[in-house]
Amino acid sequence: MGGTKILSAAINSSEGMIARVKQSTNRKASNSEHLHSLSSIVRETISEAKLKNEQIAAVCLGIPGSLNPHTGVVAMAPNLHIKNLKIKELLEAELNLPVIIENDVNMSALGISKFGVGKNAKDLLVVYIGTGIGAGFIFDGKLFRGANYAAGEIGHIQVQENGPLCGCGKRGCYEAVASRTAIVNNILDDINSGKKSILTKIVEKGKPVKSRALSEAVKKEDKVVKKRLDEACAVTGLVLSNITNLLNLDLIVLGGGLVEALDYYMIPRIREAFKKNVLKESAKGLRIRPTKLGEKAALYGSIPLVEEYLGIKV
Repeated sequence: MGGTKILSAAINSSEGMIARVKQSTNRKASNSEHLHSLSSIVRETISEAKLKNEQIAAVCLGIPGSLNPHTGVVAMAPNLHIKNLKIKELLEAELNLPVIIENDVNMSALGISKFGVGKNAKDLLVVYIGTGIGAGFIFDGKLFRGANYAAGEIGHIQVQENGPLCGCGKRGCYEAVASRTAIVNNILDDINSGKKSILTKIVEKGKPVKSRALSEAVKKEDKVVKKRLDEACAVTGLVLSNITNLLNLDLIVLGGGLVEALDYYMIPRIREAFKKNVLKESAKGLRIRPTKLGEKAALYGSIPLVEEYLGIKV
């Protein structure tokens, strides 16, 4: 489940993805509407793959928020307006299949660690920048969830005192300053104040500004877009340097819709801001790389998740 789309796949380790379905996310949906969307996309994927329920080991659900994978309760997914939802129990009853829930970026971190650019990394941070900002930590090859399963919420590190209001209710969060949502909001403010941008026509038509449109604007040297992206890259580099100073990581992988569309522009600027702020000894040998798995990373992360919770190799 993402802030803009729900992506589903039937997957195993020998054949990879044998079916894939995507649909838009209704971020203002009620809990029951979210459950209906999830159950319908799972059924569509099973049908597309020509599978029977008895061939399914589990349904793994990645959610952008804080949750407890054991109780199956989502405490908070601010960009989906979900709070204290017993999603595992409700979805199992709906589908009559085992359901495992996990933070979406944790699932991506697992996928990247087992099948992507993180295969040879011992201590790894995966950061996804899109509608919001989330992270997953792999320490000594294992996913780190924290005492209350809430580790990795770096999007809610405060970077600006009395800054923009975040979906979590606080002000000045990293997510509220440097996510795609924040960048687009700043660009809209610029356009509404009279600044010229290639995106003006999209805004005037009332269409959403997507990552691809931002990339096209950068390629056409749009000053408004580049300025706002540069600001966000500087904040990201600073946040990553502080985390590296604390944890002495050996790899940082960046993903999410914004980075995937603009890695050629953003990653060099993030690296520059990172280098400016990090301690040399903490960053010795560290690499900052884009994920090559893209939106597939979380789907591949379901494979080690099923093995961890159910003892099943798929």
